[in-house]
Amino acid sequence: MATFAVTYDYATDSDQVRDAHRPEHVAFLRGLHEEGALYMSGPLAQDPPRALLIFEAPDADALAARLDADPFHRVGAIGVRTIT
Repeated sequence: MATFAVTYDYATDSDQVRDAHRPEHVAFLRGLHEEGALYMSGPLAQDPPRALLIFEAPDADALAARLDADPFHRVGAIGVRTIT
């Protein structure tokens, strides 16, 4: 397993979409945390709005596949997702 830093750069004008889907997004992340895959996550103090998430995963492709199920991803609230 490797550790990955993931950044979400939220899509322009996605505030309302994120607000509407935040409970489902938080539940998704909570599940990953309870499994031991997600170490921590939270917003970055920057404009435009972004988030940082720290994961353990076998590889970047496996992590990307899991993150495709994130409600924020499914509704188009994430403009750019970077996995490092």
